[in-house]
Amino acid sequence: MTNRDIARFFNRLAKIMELHDENVFKIRSYSNAYLSLRKIEQDLATMPPEEIASIKGVGKNISDKIHELVSTGTLDSYQKYEENTPPGIVKMLDIKGFGPKKIKVIWKELGIENIGELLYACNENRLVELKGFGLKTQASLKKQLEYYIDSQGKFLFDHIENEAKELANKIKENFPNHKSTLTGLTRRMMPEVTGIDILSTIPDSVIIEKVDGLDMDEDGSMLLYKNYPVHLHFTSDVEFGATTFKMNSGDQFLEHISEIPNGDKEIDVFNKLGLTYVVPEYRESETAYEQSKNNQLPVLISDEDIKGVVHNHSTYSDGLHSVKDMADECIKLGYEYFVMSDHSKAAFYANGLSEDRVMMQMAEIDQLNKSYEDFRIFKSIECDILNDGSMDYGNDFIKEFELVIASVHTNLKMDQKKANARLAKAIENPHTHILGHPTGRLLLAREGYPIDHAFIIDACAANGMIIELNANPSRLDLDWSWIPYALEKGVKISINPDAHSKDQIQYIHAGVCAARKGGLTADMCLNALGLNEFSAWVDSL
Repeated sequence: MTNRDIARFFNRLAKIMELHDENVFKIRSYSNAYLSLRKIEQDLATMPPEEIASIKGVGKNISDKIHELVSTGTLDSYQKYEENTPPGIVKMLDIKGFGPKKIKVIWKELGIENIGELLYACNENRLVELKGFGLKTQASLKKQLEYYIDSQGKFLFDHIENEAKELANKIKENFPNHKSTLTGLTRRMMPEVTGIDILSTIPDSVIIEKVDGLDMDEDGSMLLYKNYPVHLHFTSDVEFGATTFKMNSGDQFLEHISEIPNGDKEIDVFNKLGLTYVVPEYRESETAYEQSKNNQLPVLISDEDIKGVVHNHSTYSDGLHSVKDMADECIKLGYEYFVMSDHSKAAFYANGLSEDRVMMQMAEIDQLNKSYEDFRIFKSIECDILNDGSMDYGNDFIKEFELVIASVHTNLKMDQKKANARLAKAIENPHTHILGHPTGRLLLAREGYPIDHAFIIDACAANGMIIELNANPSRLDLDWSWIPYALEKGVKISINPDAHSKDQIQYIHAGVCAARKGGLTADMCLNALGLNEFSAWVDSL
């Protein structure tokens, strides 16, 4: 272990002890040791114990611990604390600027136990009311968390999309007489990607030398563009079309092609194979191959098809902006309607609405609607599905809403039998209309609770329930791979941003990208309905 490794370990020991309210003097001694040890030039691993003990701020106790650390790679005292701390909380100690006091608050008061959950809590503005937090602290922490998550080797597609397109365009501009294209997982719009893949007929060294913004990381092992890994793939002019075709296609699609012919462009390969061109994001399944072969490809949903913004939060619960501000932003972006869906009362952590506050919000919406022409706010709620599958409000009150989104937010540690039963009861409730984020997953952070997707989709089909594709880039739940089954069963999908601020309304784009992978068409998307059609649907509920 290097001196820096040893010093950092004592800093970590001090932090984890602070999490557990240990003796402040012991904590301070380890913090001081960290400050002293990191400045020592002589190798601590080979220094005599008495010499280490003589270092200012160290002493015999810490000298003995250094010997234990060098010998075993850890400390028994540290292990004791780590065994009583959720692994995700331990990882939070590595986030710069996020100290033990704040970690303890979010752990003990919000029940958050990993970094992904914490990032999502920032997106939902759950930290602003906590002691020691506020909007600026939350915003700063959000940036730190995104960087930390992105640095773990996988990235959310939404985080990398703009940079990937930007780099691909730069390469084309610098080398107009060569072939190059964005490819791989990012071009296929996979929810999780490993970096930016560029295929070109230009040698890697030439691209690196000429394209601004491309740099090697500190140890020279990885090429980066704006802190994202870049993978450059070289191919010949003759093989460019075939290589592009292969890198832009999923395994199930490729299984049906025994040999990929060469072609100048990707479209030439499709023509030689007798296939209709399939966009890379949809090029995942056997179904897509058969549709291409028979010239029966669906017209996939697009950003422009979305006419209304469903599932949003305001300052009534945990949103950053007022109902009017959110609605006005929708008008500015060209949408025809806005569905206000704040949290229900059980979501105390999100300032969920009591019945009295619901009525206040409804009265405000009525007043706002009087001021709009060709635009409407709908009265909705994101109602918690309680542990037994019942809804957060009684049936007599829940009927007051024009539209109800039913979601699970608590008691997520369920087996499949429990999860299926809980969701099925909510789906069968005649006063619920959309099933929100069906598995509760957080990409790169938390697996969803296990559900039998086919069983849940069948239940939605039997009860006329819409399924949400939650477009928050950290969710994208329902997963795109289950959209084909939903369509087969006649279950419509609603692409919802779950917006907690005006900016997050644009999450719809990430949802559309995921929906295109699953083959969603405008006619099977709830919020592709125009205002009049959507109003008629609401009136029919």
